[in-house]
Amino acid sequence: MSKRIFRGLVAGMAATATALGLAGVAAPAVAADIPCGTARMIVPWNAGGDTDIVFRLVINAINDSGLKPKLQVVNIGGQSGNKGAKEVKGAKPDGCTLLAIHESQITTYLAGRVDFTWNAFEPVARLTYTPAVIGGSSKNPFNDMKELIAHAKKNPGALRVGVTTGSTSQFINLLIEDATKATFKYIPYEGTRERLTAILANNVDIGEMNILTAKKYIQEGSMKAFGIATEKRDPIMPNLKTLREQGIDLVYGLYRGVVAPKGTPKDVIKVYEVAFEKAMKDPKVKKALDEKGTWIVYQNSDDYRKFFQKEFDDHKKVAIKIGMYKGN
Repeated sequence: MSKRIFRGLVAGMAATATALGLAGVAAPAVAADIPCGTARMIVPWNAGGDTDIVFRLVINAINDSGLKPKLQVVNIGGQSGNKGAKEVKGAKPDGCTLLAIHESQITTYLAGRVDFTWNAFEPVARLTYTPAVIGGSSKNPFNDMKELIAHAKKNPGALRVGVTTGSTSQFINLLIEDATKATFKYIPYEGTRERLTAILANNVDIGEMNILTAKKYIQEGSMKAFGIATEKRDPIMPNLKTLREQGIDLVYGLYRGVVAPKGTPKDVIKVYEVAFEKAMKDPKVKKALDEKGTWIVYQNSDDYRKFFQKEFDDHKKVAIKIGMYKGN
């Protein structure tokens, strides 16, 4: 059999498998030996947080598709996401351990909290984007970012901001400080859930969050949203002004994706790449994410690697400018 005919047969079989909804499972082009019946999908933050919500939804869709091995979400919180990241960094590169990741793996490195960043892993796929929202308790006396910033300028260091130290929740507020010349007081919390609890209790004045977490609290009246860091208003909350509309030239949010331990074989990466791509094309997944204010922005492994490098370079430049940079 000629190589040309063989390649044609393989391509045809892969296309047939895709049409039958079996991509990543039966197609020879993505076959790989993964020595476990269930692989761990490490979410390095506590259950109930934004990233946990997104990944449980996506992983359920993947498991329903029949992928082998099955994926199980495992929460390993602590150290601003770095405890779980360290677990994956030290795991065998055999396809049995994956890591949910976003820009905090860049910002915590830049802040000097860890000595490794995104390139300590093998990119698998970029999945979603969620814009950042600045909000506070309904007991908060402020109504928008203009009032907040005016208060912060008159009272340097008095405005209490709940953050996870070194993470994106602090990074965006450092950017706001730099853009407005205001000065904040940072109050540290371990993760999104703890930060949200502090905001609702009015233990801090403001904090960064995602629409998917904040939406229900805003609708029930226990929280105020002061601004969203998007270029245009989000259709989920069309009355919420962007930061730009309020004089703060800033667009920011989280790109969530999946990585594997360094050295994971390319054929294993491909199995998961195809599985996640299929999940992100599932209409039910898209509908659920849309309702949570999260956009699908899928990229394959190669494109995700390029994206990560650009994100790192861009964040590093800003970190140096705002005085946050402590990396190498």
